[in-house]
Amino acid sequence: MKTLRQLFILTGLLFAGVSLQAQIAPVDGNGIAIGGYDVVSYFSGNPRRGFENFSARHNGVTYYFFTKDNRMAFAKSPEKYLPQFGGYCAWGVGAKSAKFPIDPESYDIIDGKLYLFFNAPFNGERFNTILDWHSRTTELQKAAHTNWPKVKNS
Repeated sequence: MKTLRQLFILTGLLFAGVSLQAQIAPVDGNGIAIGGYDVVSYFSGNPRRGFENFSARHNGVTYYFFTKDNRMAFAKSPEKYLPQFGGYCAWGVGAKSAKFPIDPESYDIIDGKLYLFFNAPFNGERFNTILDWHSRTTELQKAAHTNWPKVKNS
């Protein structure tokens, strides 16, 4: 029954023209952060999907890690690895004062902080918010940090 339901949802998304590329909420319905990607792996320049058997909980959210060493690094200093703006699209927070889903493979590291971005078709064209972010990093980063306190509660 569950498989049939998933098939209907998938078919509906395809007919609606929604991209099946990984546009995700920062935390899914099971409490898993950023699609199971290892937040520590971003800092090596090679984001990888983690494994359930290398997981850790922080502030009620479960994080998966690619290696036991990455899990240990996170446990020692979780704030160092957490994505900015609760894992929502940094551009969305800065440019639109809004929470956008993210593509876990569209990211930037600035001053040792992880920023994630929306990257999917939108109105018939690919819309990768990191491109505008890169052209206006200082402006958007400042705006995002200013906007986040009110956006996070919306």
